[in-house]
Formats: sequence, C-alpha cells, structure tokens
Amino acid sequence: MKFPAWVEIDLDALGHNVQALRALVGRETKICLVVKADAYGHGAVEVARAALGAGVDMLGVATLHEGIELRRANVSSPMLVLSPSLPTEIEELIEYRLRPSVSSLTFARELSRASQEQSTVTPFHVEVDTGMGRTGLDYESAYETLRELSQLPAVTVEGVYTHFPDADNPDLSFARMQVKMFSSLLVRLKEEGICFELIHAANSAGMVNLPESLLNMVRPGLLAYGLRPGGEATTGCDVRPVMSFKSCVVQLRRVQAGSYISYGRTCRVAKDSVIAVVPVGYGHGYSWTLSNSGEMLVRGRRAPIVGRVTMDLTMLDVTHVPDVTEGDEVVLFGRQGEEQITVDEVARKAGTLSYEILCSIGKRVVRTFLLDNRPSKVLTLVGERKEVRPTEGNKCQQPVVQYLSVPAITDERG
Repeated sequence: MKFPAWVEIDLDALGHNVQALRALVGRETKICLVVKADAYGHGAVEVARAALGAGVDMLGVATLHEGIELRRANVSSPMLVLSPSLPTEIEELIEYRLRPSVSSLTFARELSRASQEQSTVTPFHVEVDTGMGRTGLDYESAYETLRELSQLPAVTVEGVYTHFPDADNPDLSFARMQVKMFSSLLVRLKEEGICFELIHAANSAGMVNLPESLLNMVRPGLLAYGLRPGGEATTGCDVRPVMSFKSCVVQLRRVQAGSYISYGRTCRVAKDSVIAVVPVGYGHGYSWTLSNSGEMLVRGRRAPIVGRVTMDLTMLDVTHVPDVTEGDEVVLFGRQGEEQITVDEVARKAGTLSYEILCSIGKRVVRTFLLDNRPSKVLTLVGERKEVRPTEGNKCQQPVVQYLSVPAITDERG
C-alpha cells in the first residue's frame, strides 16, 4: 500500500526492543516507556498498546492532553506526566487518573485540596534537580520539601526521580555524581522513615551507560524506538529501528547540462542528468537543511538531493541509478535492499538531533503500522483508512476506501 509519503512503524520491532530492555534491567525493575510527542512521532496510542502488551509497566507523557488522548483510547495503565502541570489542570489530572510530576509545595497543596474535595487519593512523583538545571526541586531544599510533601492528605508521593543531562557523554563523571547525590538524599529520607514505591533516574543513555542508575524503575525513550543514545556506536542493548520513512518518485525529468534545480538556483547540474521528483518536503517535516546535502535511497542506491528542499517536493539526482521509473519507492531513512540510511545519519547531515528528526514528521505523512510484517492499521490526515470489499451483489468488486473517523458529508440541499 503506497502513498505519496508514509512512515512504517514496525510494532514487532517495538516488541523486540521492549524485551531487550527487560533483559537489560531484569524482571524486578519496572519500565516506564516515554510516549511523549506522539511517541517520538511513532503514534502514541498504537505504540502504547503494543508496548503494554510486550510488558511495559507505566507510560510517560509530557502534557495533560497527551495523557487524555491515551485515556480516551482506553489505555488504562499507570501514566506519569513528566513536565510540570499548571494548577488549572489539576481537576483533569485527577479525573483522568494521571500522575503529575510535582516541583513545588504550592502545587502539591492545591493537588491535595482538590483530591480531598473529590474524596480520592492522587499519587504523584517528585523530580529532584541534581544537575539537569531544568525542572524539579532544588537539591539543597529537597529533603525538607519531601518531608512536607509526604505529610499532605489525600495525595501520596508514589515516586521520586532525577534526570541526566549528559549520560550519553564519554565522560560520565557528572552523571555518576548525580547518582551519588540522589542516593544520599534517599538514604537521609529513609532514616526518617520516609520511603517511596518507585525511584527512578535512568533514561535510555543511563540504562546502557550507568548500571548504578537503574534503581527500581527506568524511563526509556529513544532506545525503545530502536535508536541508540550517543549515536550508532552505543552498545549494550540489542534494539532495532521501529520507524522507516518512505515516499515515491512522482516524476522523472531529463535536464540538460547547465540547468538549475529548485528555489534560489543553488544547484546547477554539470552534465545532462535525470532528476527524480519526490513528494516530500519541509511541510512533511523533512528538514530544509538537507538541501544539496542529504541523500535518499532509490532502487537500493543512494541518490543525492539536488537543489533546495521545498515545502512539498524534493529533487534527487538519479542519473547513476539504472531503470528508475515513476512510482519507484524512495527511502528517506530506513533500509532498501542492502543499503541503509539511519536516522542518526540524517540528523548529522541536518545539524540536529535524532529526536527532532522523528518528532518533526508531520500529520500529512501517513502512518502505517506493521504487525507480522503486514499493515495492521493505516492512519491518515483524515482518519483511519480501510479498504472494504463490496458485497457479492455489487457489480464493482474493487475495494472501496473508507476513512473511519471522518463524518459523512451531507448535501446542503438535503
């Protein structure tokens, strides 16, 4: 099933990766899979369901509405909101059974008050800043604040955590110092009889580089999606890429030597050339910075981008690729034949992070979810796509395309 631009999400690879993470951390350590930013562009609902089926214990989102999206899709697992929430979001946090991350007594007291009014007990987690310099309790005041938080009614401090800024750095001295600081704080609290059900620090980089940071829960993100923190050289966990980004050739053009290609006339071909037009551009989330520098795969060969990447189209030089025809598959990242372009490679050429490459892929790009190497679900900009076979009595036996989440359009005349 082809579209102008689509990504393939291999749910079998995701399941394999979850099992690889489980083997790395052991059976006693819980896994909180980070599915924020639409599961790093992979599709939060589908990824959450598949990952929970593979043995994930908890899900991590960044915002209230990311959590609500999953709840409305009947995802009932424990869910942690990793970024700070606003006081105005407390009622919905409670309603949708989301665990907020707390960084202040003021917010916690309001959460306690609202929980009492609703006759419920709300679990939450507390972030302690040991060096990330972003969110969380200041380390120097964390001991006293956690003591106060543990006494509030109608709420419970289910978990305490910290976050690494550079656990993918060859020099791990700063991250190891963070682990020691965090552990020292927990020891002091334990001496006061204050303990927590969940204690976590390790992100993907921490999981593979800092065994002492595993504690009793981990928060993998990138690693679960088959990318290695710190680049392709990272070892320690057998994971497979979950996403491939694909398109097709919509036009072939034969241009003469000296012809200009695309906006700004930044490329002028030196010889008679064959140019393939691919219907993907920065409007799909493919970076403009790959102009005249990126590559895509066509018939198992690398084809360089010529000229500027435009909003909707990108041009490739396929002069050296034999037998190219309109309709041929094009791979922006992923494998084709014996050749492969990785997300890390695309990120390097674009001058950015693999995270941004994944999260930038827009809604106009179709998501095709693969299970047992076959499409199990196809999500488009206008809803889930289904091909329905007509009944035998219908003269036309061709499949009929339906979009399940789109209401029928009625004629204005009734």
